[in-house]
Amino acid sequence: MLVKLENPLLLSRVVEVISEIVTEVRIKINETGMSITAMDPANVSMVHFILPKSSFSKFETGTEVLGINLENLKRILKRSGPGSSLIMEKQDNYLNIIIQDKIKRTFNLSLIEIESEEKEMPNLEFSSVVELHSSDLIDSIEDCAVVADACSFVVKEGKFIIEARGLNSAMSEFSGDEAKISAENCKSRYSLEYLQKFVKGSRLSDKTVLRFADDHPLRMDVKNDFLELSFLLAPRVETED
Repeated sequence: MLVKLENPLLLSRVVEVISEIVTEVRIKINETGMSITAMDPANVSMVHFILPKSSFSKFETGTEVLGINLENLKRILKRSGPGSSLIMEKQDNYLNIIIQDKIKRTFNLSLIEIESEEKEMPNLEFSSVVELHSSDLIDSIEDCAVVADACSFVVKEGKFIIEARGLNSAMSEFSGDEAKISAENCKSRYSLEYLQKFVKGSRLSDKTVLRFADDHPLRMDVKNDFLELSFLLAPRVETED
């Protein structure tokens, strides 16, 4: 297995986001590209990442499954810069990582055994789909985190609302002018601890797509020309204060 990326900063940013959700993953590499699917230790959220073959400048591999500690990989990838290229090559029980810029730097990352079951993103149905500017979503989630530890996604009379209520409250309201709303009236509540981690991935694209329904898991999708990143989050079903 030998693959090469001309812009490793994107991979570095994705790994940094995923490492906040799960610490150890299986990285799958096959004829279609590189992917990660993992569930967090609390079984509350899932993450799915695809880096297609077309994003690599060199891609010579069969089917490989690499057990990786993401914290260690994150530290290595952070050593790359804007003008760097990245080569990853499996050698025995190590992932050999070369960062090439003015000089050639080589790291050897030990591969690990991961005992957890193979995960796949479930194929769920959603009554509501909302596409909005990532910057607006990020601001709305951060507003809610100021006043509570959970927020509600609400669709009402054609508008999309993100609101949090505790002793204090915060609310952002989107009409069809600010977001693309294809939805029926519904409401579901989610943990802001997880949403704050997810929206760091939203920074990779101008738009983020949210899929949800009444008291139903949330799916958040972020795509750009080079990668796809998706999150799934279980709802917080509890009595509102």
